[in-house]
Amino acid sequence: MCDYSLHAVASRPAKVGETLISTTFRGTATRGFALESEPTVAVCMLPGTELAFAEDVRYDSRWLWTRTIRERVAKFNTIEKHIPDRHHDAIEFADGRHVLVTQLCEGQRVTVLQLPVSKQPGERRDIAEDVPAQQPTPIRRISIT
Repeated sequence: MCDYSLHAVASRPAKVGETLISTTFRGTATRGFALESEPTVAVCMLPGTELAFAEDVRYDSRWLWTRTIRERVAKFNTIEKHIPDRHHDAIEFADGRHVLVTQLCEGQRVTVLQLPVSKQPGERRDIAEDVPAQQPTPIRRISIT
């Protein structure tokens, strides 16, 4: 998923194992992730994508300075999707804190560790399909005399 403000930017889905860099895309005020070799192509993620930052995560606070979260592993997520025309892409940390992707300082390296499991139509099988139907065992009554 890429934030609403990146719809005019070329994009592609993230791949496991690739190392991305946080960047600002030309013609927007939005930050996101891209390959260093393809800085004009936004790499989009699904909620639940697991990420490992090379260093502690730095982000711009709403004030003039940057802040650091002493965490390096996080999950991509979306927040406040019910509010239109607002950034929703965020990084979620183990303690529940969120940082909007657009607030991440530029130049941070992040590796995609794992993509979320997604169910494809027709891919899911019921266990019942694998087990042959069994006929109920008839009950025999015996009398004890």
